[in-house]
Formats: sequence, C-alpha cells, structure tokens
Amino acid sequence: MKHYFAFWQRLRSASLLLLLTLAGCTNDLVVDADFPAPLVEPLPQTIGVYFDEEFRQYTHTEDTEDRSKWIITSGPAQVELFNQVLPHVFNQSHELKSLPTAEAPVNVDLVLHPQVNEFQYAIPRETKFKVFEVWIKYNLTAMDPEGNLIADWIVTAYGKTPTAFMQSDEEAMDAAVEVALRDLGANLSIAMPRVPELKHWLDNHPATQAARQTVTNGS
Repeated sequence: MKHYFAFWQRLRSASLLLLLTLAGCTNDLVVDADFPAPLVEPLPQTIGVYFDEEFRQYTHTEDTEDRSKWIITSGPAQVELFNQVLPHVFNQSHELKSLPTAEAPVNVDLVLHPQVNEFQYAIPRETKFKVFEVWIKYNLTAMDPEGNLIADWIVTAYGKTPTAFMQSDEEAMDAAVEVALRDLGANLSIAMPRVPELKHWLDNHPATQAARQTVTNGS
C-alpha cells in the first residue's frame, strides 16, 4: 500500500510539473504565408473591400490549463490573401478607407466587408508529430455603393499542417493557418460568386463605367 501511494504521489507531481511547464510556455506567431493567384474568369464588376482595424491586426490569444499559451497574429496575412484573390475574381479591386453610406457613396459596383467570427485550433495530443488543425469562421458582408445590404454569409476555412516533419510548433501552426487561408481563397474565387443573393444582384447590375475609372473612397 505504501508503494501504491508513493506511485500516485509521483504521478501527481509529474502532472503538476507538466501543467506548470505548459503554463510558462508562450508561442508567439505572426503568420507568414504565400498565396497563389486563382485561375478563374473575372467578373466584369469592380469591387471595393473594407478591412477594419480589428481584421487588419487580428490576433487570437488562448491560454488554457492543458495547452501552452498561443498568440497567433493572422491579420496581415488575411489582408494579403484578399488583396491577392479579389483582383482575379473581379475586373478590379480597391481597398476602401471606410464603409459606404447614402451620404458618402463609393464609385465601385460592389463592397465587401470581411470579419473574423471565430478562430479555433487542435493540437497534437496522442503522437509526437507536429500536426495542427485550424478552423477560422468568417462573416462576409456584401453591400452596394451606398451601403445597402446585398448578402451576408458565413465561410469556414480549414487547414491542417501538411507534414509532421516540422522544426517547431510555431512552424507547424503557421503551415496550418496558411492552408486554412488558402481554403478561404478557394471559397472566395469559386463559391462567393455563387452565393444566391449576391449572384442575383451581380446578374442584374452590370459593371458601371464610373466604377472602372475612379474610386473616390479608395486608398
């Protein structure tokens, strides 16, 4: 019986040490990713996209008892992804400084406002392989040049570390987020024009000459 209690005391101490080690470890990651240009036939309209400051600088922070602390900054990579994909999906794409209103319309055919609703990840638990899974939920809002709502929909992007042979946890997580953002890019280029409300609007609102020439609210 004495040996039994000694065993459990050692196990308890080891578990506590593991939790303290995890609690003291911080993984600080700024996502670095490259995105290919989509091979799609561009729509004739000109699109304006508004990135608010939260989206531009989006950072997910998580610190739980059974995980080390992660600080994942994906905002700049998200902006890069949209700026890479949208000019190939539409005739032109421009960044806007603010959302349009009836009093301050913009000279584009369509406005897109992306936001992050949720960021989740799964860590390796049962193997020593550095394979992470990432889910990011986006809310995309499309508006006309005066700020009237056209369509509002949710897109979920999924990514998984493509190989277990990574040098560090940060490298593995970075790869998983990059795959998730590429999944988002595929959705933007293929699925976005098929959103029913948006498709109906695009079919009934051909590109305007003014939108092709200038963007008064652009950067």
